[in-house]
Amino acid sequence: MNIQTLLKKPVVKPLIALLLMCIIMTFLSENFATSDNMFNVLRQTSVNLCISVGMTLVILTGGIDLSVGSVLALTGAVAAGLTRDGIELTSIDTFVGLTFWGGCFAALLLGGLLGGFNGFLVTHFRVPAFVATLGTMTIARGLTMLYTGGFPITKLGHGFEVMGTGWFLGVPMPVWIALVIILFFAFYMSKTRTGRYIYAIGGNEKASLLSGIRTGKIIFLVYTIAGVLSAVAGLLVTARLDSAQPNAGTGYELDAIAAVVIGGASLSGGKGSIWGTVVGALIIGVLNNSLVLLNVSPFWQQVIKGLVILLAVIMDRYSNRK
Repeated sequence: MNIQTLLKKPVVKPLIALLLMCIIMTFLSENFATSDNMFNVLRQTSVNLCISVGMTLVILTGGIDLSVGSVLALTGAVAAGLTRDGIELTSIDTFVGLTFWGGCFAALLLGGLLGGFNGFLVTHFRVPAFVATLGTMTIARGLTMLYTGGFPITKLGHGFEVMGTGWFLGVPMPVWIALVIILFFAFYMSKTRTGRYIYAIGGNEKASLLSGIRTGKIIFLVYTIAGVLSAVAGLLVTARLDSAQPNAGTGYELDAIAAVVIGGASLSGGKGSIWGTVVGALIIGVLNNSLVLLNVSPFWQQVIKGLVILLAVIMDRYSNRK
């Protein structure tokens, strides 16, 4: 394989950009290339990776999911609340206590239901994905405020502590969780029939339907997966902070979309990969970390990230026209 052929692969260009960013930051900040900072970048990026993998599947079908940040907040709050306080059924004078794993299962189930709700709106009512997920985003954020009363849920116990700050074989636990998700869905998208159907729907949904693919079922599944992975991210954020914050996940949907597009996916659908998204998420993580190390104002950080997202979208549109 020659260099010209290699450069045509979508994941190569963002990978080169990532390496250049790391080289430049190594010279600009002596703290960047330290092992502590690298693990810090990976730990912070693991949350975005979980969301971005789900977002990749959605965007590959030609959709979008703006609700992932709010789903993250609600599922994290529910897991924290159920684990710490359980369920009190006053009508029958009964208290149901949940273990850490019970709280996690409840969060994943809720994430799947919210994602499935998005998929149901898109497939059965033909609501545009942008509008459907925008509505779910508002609903989930409101439910988070109602559930928490606007106050953080703290003192969550040992299980959350291990998930958020624990280490295994010298690597933070959130990184292991993100790695398992990445490997599973990289295999799922490249080696399974459903993965090929997802690409086909994004390429041409009508042709896929006429070919016998149950497009509605696949799209519903994709949004459900995105909801479950947002719940995983919610558990990681809650565990890392050792508290469920009612405003958690604000703006996370933008980072996820940016990671997918920077990684070479097309917003029109049918083009992209899990590995490209991984590189895109790492670019976002390194960018966030670099701006902090360089003492850039938080307000300018938002401006720079917005410009990066716009640049990625412009490059995507240019590539499609070409």
